[in-house]
Amino acid sequence: MSERMHFVTRLSAGESMSELCREYGISRKTGYKFVARFETLGVLGLQDQSRRPLSSPYRTPEEVVERLVEARQAHPTWGPHKLRVVLERKHIGVKWPAESTIWKLFKDRGLVPGRKKRIRVPPYTQPLRHVTRPNQVWCTDYKGQFRLGNGKYCYPLTITDAYSRFLIACEALESTREEEAWPIWLDVFGRFGLPDAIRSDNGTPFASTSLCGFSRMSARWRQLGILHERIEPGHPEQNGRHERMHLTLKVDTTRPPGDNHLQQQDRFDRFVKEYDEERPHEALDDATPASRYTPSERPLPNPIPDPSYPFHDDTCRVSSAGHIYVPVARGQKEQVYLTVALEHQLVGLREIELGRWLVTFADLDLGVVELATRRVVPVPDVPDVDDGGEVETTATEREEGPA
Repeated sequence: MSERMHFVTRLSAGESMSELCREYGISRKTGYKFVARFETLGVLGLQDQSRRPLSSPYRTPEEVVERLVEARQAHPTWGPHKLRVVLERKHIGVKWPAESTIWKLFKDRGLVPGRKKRIRVPPYTQPLRHVTRPNQVWCTDYKGQFRLGNGKYCYPLTITDAYSRFLIACEALESTREEEAWPIWLDVFGRFGLPDAIRSDNGTPFASTSLCGFSRMSARWRQLGILHERIEPGHPEQNGRHERMHLTLKVDTTRPPGDNHLQQQDRFDRFVKEYDEERPHEALDDATPASRYTPSERPLPNPIPDPSYPFHDDTCRVSSAGHIYVPVARGQKEQVYLTVALEHQLVGLREIELGRWLVTFADLDLGVVELATRRVVPVPDVPDVDDGGEVETTATEREEGPA
């Protein structure tokens, strides 16, 4: 504004238009434009003007907008498509805008309810393992649910060995609840031993939105020394070997489905035997998965022991509501919420400085309890501490020492 005002003032004082335009770095056309606007509107004419066109032939007429708003207010749960169909029937000959335009009109006028922010599973930051031997990685998932002949849903839980493609289990379950699935895992661990890692998606019961993405099931895996690998959301190809098996499973066992869970399980059992022992696999040079698979050398311990924390100051068992009790003074403890996914699990506590306690589960540092705020700060978000940054190391590194 000040530059433009100086320009027209100097021009009014008799200076040359060409020299002023050259000095200000503008064209003569622009210079005359500012002079004309100043003579017509005064100082306001030197402000930036709206670039909106004087007319808009494609703009939705106000009477059409009013009809749309009235229809939305009368039926707040109806979307643009339904409202447009009803209005077209009621007002024949009126040209109604596209559904996307109608939705934008509703949104601009506050007629679209805001979506609740979705809490997502914390991302798994480690690279997925490249398998070179059996039991290095097991893959698991639920094949999409389907109805049986009796109308009930079946949720097939499947487990494969990533290296040999050996189909370890395919169980017809009535839900995806952890209580139903855990006995299956105990059975396969007892028969085939423990893998180094288990790869799954981010759905239940494998993961949750809790601290570190733990679910009750993945916490039990960690207690057994099994790493849980989670693929990226929307990238099933990262578990592609398992997904390809699902395609064959669906074609061979669910068209048509069994009348009940027992009949469907019988189909799954026959499929597992054929898939593992008879069906040649091209990725295995036409060998069978059973010929390439050997059970793990890590047996399932009985009973399953609690994690050990020899270098921690204290231990605490997580309550059924997900709380831990952190020492604050002699004989006194403060209740802090950790996560319900670790209910009844034993965690280690180590004081890193006054009022701050590191919480560890198995070999994984979960976060730091800030007693001042009674909250747990996840390890990646914890600022440096005064003891040489030990928070940034894992529990395994502290207990095993340098390689």
